[in-house]
Amino acid sequence: MNSEHKKEKNTEKPIEITISLPTQAYFVAGVRDFTLSLIKNTTDFSEQWAYRFQSVVDELCNNAIEFGSKQGDSIKITFIVIEKESIEIQVEDNGTGANKLKAAEIEKLIKERAGKEFSLHEIRGRGLAKIVLEWTDELTFTDKPEGGIIVKVKKYLTDIKTKELKQSMSLAGDQTHIVL
Repeated sequence: MNSEHKKEKNTEKPIEITISLPTQAYFVAGVRDFTLSLIKNTTDFSEQWAYRFQSVVDELCNNAIEFGSKQGDSIKITFIVIEKESIEIQVEDNGTGANKLKAAEIEKLIKERAGKEFSLHEIRGRGLAKIVLEWTDELTFTDKPEGGIIVKVKKYLTDIKTKELKQSMSLAGDQTHIVL
């Protein structure tokens, strides 16, 4: 699930911010707002990609809360911004949730749901395959030795999708509508 990108060596130290949240969906709204502000203020992503990445973080946090942790636990979100290169987000759960899957099982599930032939007739269950996988350049799952999973997503500033989106938005001239 990795993409290769031509990268220039950045000598600046990455910006790294870690947030620990209780496993209550209420607190995810603050992370959404923070994500949008961080991306707008530290990257050259278009506003549309900032909103898309906000949705990616929202999906990862909600999954960690709903599936990876029990009530009363916490999840950890780490943002790593490398100026003019990329943004990486890591979301960690504790593996105490009712639905305990290993990293390999989640990867298999995503591959199944990402296929064009897959048809899900429910409202839920598409987030990782149809939002996270589509809107990031790298997506990895790692089992934590003490239990739980670390999900890492990365989006490069030099990504072809981002360049194409910026070009199509400048051609369209209408910056008031967001197409997700």
